[in-house]
Amino acid sequence: MFASRMDSGQEAGGGVAAGTVLMRFVWPHGGRSVLITGSFNGWGELVAMAPVEGCPRVFQAICSISPGYHLYKFYVDGEWRYDEHQSWVTSEYGLVNTLLFPMDANHNPTAGPELHANMELDNEHFRRVVHVSDGTLNEVLPTISEADVQASRHRISVFLSTQTAYELLPKSGKVVALDVDLPVKQAFHILYEQGVPMAPLWDFSRGQFVGVLSALDFILILRELGNHGSNLTEEELDTHTIAAWKEGKAYLNRQFDGQGRAVTRQLIHAGPYDNLKEVALKILQNDVCTVPIIHSSSDDGSFPQLLHLASLSGILKCIFRYFRHVSGSLPVLQLPICSIPLGTWVPKIGESNGRPLAMLRPSASLSAALNLLIHAQVSSIPIVDDNDSLLDIYCRSDITALAKDRVYTHINLNEMTIHQALQLGQDSFYPYELRSQRCQMCLRSDSLFKVMERFGNPGVRQVIIVEAGSKRVEGIVTLSDIFRFLLS
Repeated sequence: MFASRMDSGQEAGGGVAAGTVLMRFVWPHGGRSVLITGSFNGWGELVAMAPVEGCPRVFQAICSISPGYHLYKFYVDGEWRYDEHQSWVTSEYGLVNTLLFPMDANHNPTAGPELHANMELDNEHFRRVVHVSDGTLNEVLPTISEADVQASRHRISVFLSTQTAYELLPKSGKVVALDVDLPVKQAFHILYEQGVPMAPLWDFSRGQFVGVLSALDFILILRELGNHGSNLTEEELDTHTIAAWKEGKAYLNRQFDGQGRAVTRQLIHAGPYDNLKEVALKILQNDVCTVPIIHSSSDDGSFPQLLHLASLSGILKCIFRYFRHVSGSLPVLQLPICSIPLGTWVPKIGESNGRPLAMLRPSASLSAALNLLIHAQVSSIPIVDDNDSLLDIYCRSDITALAKDRVYTHINLNEMTIHQALQLGQDSFYPYELRSQRCQMCLRSDSLFKVMERFGNPGVRQVIIVEAGSKRVEGIVTLSDIFRFLLS
């Protein structure tokens, strides 16, 4: 069906045809021989892709494409493949990837320099083969009108407004809830053994759910135990109840009523008939990770049933189920993430950054990581080497690994390193495959759709933006970032 051409230049002599621009295609899944073809070249030839320097499993090719909607496919080690982590559709050629490249009306493509036949391109070379506009070297990025952005947001908002929280309920599963009279220590052992980072709290005397116990509570408790001036001791954890901790936490946060009594934070919850937009906004506006879905058949709310823990991850899956095969109808999803106000980025030289990106070395103390999680108000921290290349991430939920064999009772937070703490999580409850899945990466040139697909992997709450090849951290995108952008 396809002819093969083993050089990487798209035009004779390596130039760029009039009315076209150069686009980099990436295959990040390894192989011995990787080629690409698509509608941009009439499905008539295979273009060889070459490994990225320093990252042999990542292949790239730079092709000349015209504005419009394109389909393309990879030929890997003699088999036709598509990248399931990029936008894709079913076509006459089977499952293929898609690319929407709208052209700025003011853009005049110019002939680009000759491409090396072996395609051993680093990022600097790629910057030399892209469009030169105002005297500076800039990557040509897809652009759409503000009207198209608002239309895409409106379609997503309307869809979420017509779907209820019932859509989030799995066919089968478990929901863990804890009694407020349980000792704190026992509660965190339960969280660890059940493999969950948080659980709703049930008050038997009041007959209702009253709050949530999360990994952040465990972090605060460990810091209290490490505080020599604290009234909370390790022995008291055997009898110190969740209710007592929550009341003490309210005092620490100076949450008092008119009579000077401590007031704990009210439970943020939703009902099964609330629409998904309302649920998403509750999560964003209250800065929580999850919202319990609670149903009561009585008017006074008695005898409530805990049905599910709603999260932005679950809501995102609903969006994908509906829009996955018609993603072209949402132009905003095809925009590269570097072209939209999304995420937290490492500032370039001379730039200011209102919210600096928190990163740590693996040799940093666990105490430093916990303090950063609290004070920077983030849920995860990229762990990097001396060149700021990504090694791993440390998340709030990782703290529950310290419950294993009561590790927290015989460690010093200032002496244990992040590397040692991460090693504790690599057991039967946190297999290596799951840990590697949660450390998802993307490039600054990746589309919003592609980044959103990364969040479909189990346990992923953030995607780290890295430089191709070096894996140097350039930024981070969270689920909250994406939903704030789509629903703003």
